Amino acid sequence: MKMNKLGRTGIDVSEFCLGTMTFGTQTKQDEAHAQIDRALAAGINFMDAAEMYPVNPISAETVGRTEEIIGNWFEKTGKRKEWVLATKHSGAGFAHARNGAMISAQTIPEAIEGSLKRLKTDCIDLYQFHWPNRGSYMFRQNWSYDPLKGGMSRDEVIDQMEDCLGALQREVERGTIRAFGLSNESAWGTAQWLAAAERVGGPRVASIQNEYSLVCRMADTDLAEMMMFEDVGLLPFSPLGAGFLSGKYQSGAVPDGSRMSINGDMGGRKSERIFDAVDAYLAVARNFGLDPVHMAFAWSARRPFVASSIFGATTLAQLEHALGAADVTLTPEVLAVLDATHKQHPMPY
Repeated sequence: MKMNKLGRTGIDVSEFCLGTMTFGTQTKQDEAHAQIDRALAAGINFMDAAEMYPVNPISAETVGRTEEIIGNWFEKTGKRKEWVLATKHSGAGFAHARNGAMISAQTIPEAIEGSLKRLKTDCIDLYQFHWPNRGSYMFRQNWSYDPLKGGMSRDEVIDQMEDCLGALQREVERGTIRAFGLSNESAWGTAQWLAAAERVGGPRVASIQNEYSLVCRMADTDLAEMMMFEDVGLLPFSPLGAGFLSGKYQSGAVPDGSRMSINGDMGGRKSERIFDAVDAYLAVARNFGLDPVHMAFAWSARRPFVASSIFGATTLAQLEHALGAADVTLTPEVLAVLDATHKQHPMPY
């Protein structure tokens, strides 16, 4: 398994990261533990969670269960040190934790303590902010994005960042976290976090976890430039386009237990345009003798600004299939055709 640097932290992570957002709903504990075992055996050393997980669906009764399942695996196996462990602070808009309070110097210690307890560990390797306090254009909000919708002034945004960095630095000194990352963030926001860390101290941003795939390439321009020049690694989530790029939803198919069987519109991703785009990508895979799942995962993981591509699997069989991407090399010819296909089908959801 290829290893990459995580920003400037000195931490090495595998080019694929085990996503865990279904652990506790679609994926029960025994199956989840089997996935952790198999991923580790395949050379994956990076695992991503969040305090709000599992999803599909999110409910007050299940919040934190994913972290608990991971913690139970650590307790059972004693192999905590073999993993680079990432999790996230939810923040504004998530009513099931701290009544939806914004991420702040006050909420950070409480959120970290909760995650540490559930994960049965004394340190989180990468602590991420799940959403910017000021709002985000991710999850199809880009179509009607208003940067000022959150009602915060520039000074308020910067003041909050500096306060949060102070709290994060205290956690670094306490030994509860090692590195800091963002999620659902923009180029401007990341640049401000980097500048604030230079001014007031605190951990430097190491990574950004945003949606990124052959059918969602918003990170390819301004964000890519910032990441390349500032040594901030992208952690793509949904590199399979929420499963669309596997082809399993073509021709009206809705497999039992799939995300679409639970969430019919796929969080706003379902449209005629996505099915046309997927047909085109499936044709590329077919023409070059590639498995479409492997093609999509390999593409996302090998982009020059990507540190590790996050894939989740509901079942062990799906995980086993996905692992084959590690052995796939995409030729310059394939990459050129994928770019041409993207130009024909830009942002299909």
